[in-house]
Amino acid sequence: MNVLVINGSPKGERSNTWQLTKAFLAGMGEGNEELTIQELTVSQLDIRPCLGCFSCWSKTPGQCCIADDMDRVLEKLLWADVTVWSFPLYYFSVPGPLKNLIDRQLPLVLPFMSPDGGETGSGSHPTRYDMSGKKTVVISTCGFYTAEGNYDGVYSLFDHECGRGNYTALFCGQGELFRVPEVRQRTEEYLGYVRQAGKEYMSGGISPAIREKLAQLLFPREVFERWADDSWGIDKQTGEKESDTLIFTRQMAALYKKESWPGHDLVLEMGYTDVNERYQLVLGREGSRVLTGGFLSPTTTVETPITVWRAISMGEISGSEALVRHQYRVNGDFELLMNWDKYFAGSGNAGTAAEKPAAPGSGLHVPAKPTDMNILLSPWIVFWVGASIHPFWGGLASLLSCALVPLFFYGHRMTVYDVLSGTLVTCFAVAALAGAPIRLVVPLAYLAFGVMWTVSCFCRIPLTAHYSMNGYGGEAALNNSLFIKTNRILTLAWGALYLVTPIWTYFLLGTNIGGWTGAINSILPLFMGMFTTWFQKWYPAKVARG
Repeated sequence: MNVLVINGSPKGERSNTWQLTKAFLAGMGEGNEELTIQELTVSQLDIRPCLGCFSCWSKTPGQCCIADDMDRVLEKLLWADVTVWSFPLYYFSVPGPLKNLIDRQLPLVLPFMSPDGGETGSGSHPTRYDMSGKKTVVISTCGFYTAEGNYDGVYSLFDHECGRGNYTALFCGQGELFRVPEVRQRTEEYLGYVRQAGKEYMSGGISPAIREKLAQLLFPREVFERWADDSWGIDKQTGEKESDTLIFTRQMAALYKKESWPGHDLVLEMGYTDVNERYQLVLGREGSRVLTGGFLSPTTTVETPITVWRAISMGEISGSEALVRHQYRVNGDFELLMNWDKYFAGSGNAGTAAEKPAAPGSGLHVPAKPTDMNILLSPWIVFWVGASIHPFWGGLASLLSCALVPLFFYGHRMTVYDVLSGTLVTCFAVAALAGAPIRLVVPLAYLAFGVMWTVSCFCRIPLTAHYSMNGYGGEAALNNSLFIKTNRILTLAWGALYLVTPIWTYFLLGTNIGGWTGAINSILPLFMGMFTTWFQKWYPAKVARG
């Protein structure tokens, strides 16, 4: 299949629309090795305006009297099985140079009137060549918050060009955001849907599910329009130019998600240490505002060079890495930063605990199933308690719990530690059923559990991180160095606890209260759990304060 791509943007490959077009073409190319793609960039071609002389109809049929690059364009249009038109919306139509190219297609049609009136019923000319089987895709972005209602002129043009309903249109509002690194997370997600659309197009048509995703706004209207207004850096009241730092802060405030309002206003104070500027973002029920003076008592204060914070927001450096390296400091309530993505849309990776990777670039995003620490612990607890009371029935109950565990993974994700736990508990349960001394088997089970936790501290991802990530942005948290460091310390603490537990367990099992060993050994972990809850908040905040 031959595909001709006509890039009608005066910006060429710097065009925002071109990002969508590249994603669509990438989707078309998935699994289609016989696809041949050729590109024409209108801004690089010499195409003069049509003279309206009709020489291509009367004097030199099928041949324009103007000697320029249009001859090559016409050849490519006849060569192509699919033509993809890529352009930004210019004053509710196509850019001028592209309109010249469209006008110069006159040699492709005959001068006579089509008896059927064309697809629109308002008159047309028959084609000079056999154009049956050829397909058309139109891709465009505009600077309004939505494409709806802004492409009437473009629809009318291509309805006459191709016939109403005979082409595929992908029109996207908020096009300027595709060049903004700070919202790359959202735009990459959207480009993933565009790529899937290209893939489905080659399989017979774009599915309703993808069309619905493509029709969704990148951001709510009020967020986008406020962001767009602030991007000009001009005060609405005075018309004076604002500092780049204030512009950046206003745009950050524009991304605030008011639905995340926690019931009381939050005041985020940004102190930009390298330019000696300070502003406050007041995050309230009805939205956000930026204070340049008359400051309130801050909820959270960030002291950072603007260069660092801008690099974080653009995804050039990791917010957690910068924090660990003391490139910025945080005072006050650290929870705001820990839940950055909860409060700010498309926020890159400024948050230290909720960083999310870019969308994979193809297909619908399917949320990963959560992990569950309870599934990991259940077989162990059943064995420790049950085997201490009665070796045979405790061992049998442990085997049953291991057999039932896989049922829970229909709604949860399995980790290597879930598998390892099931295997180890099964072995200890079999040993108990076989009559092995329970005074040795149970302590060994605690020891094995402690070794598993301790050894995981030396792995890239410690054991607790596999489970606590659910509350910190999912798998994205695993790329957060502060999150990993916090969990490495906690995993080591839990591992140490279970490495020494076998000592008193051995002695307890030799006493009259041996049957209560499992219950007694549950007391200390309760306190350890309280410590864990406290430490997860205290340690990152301590690091943030420098």
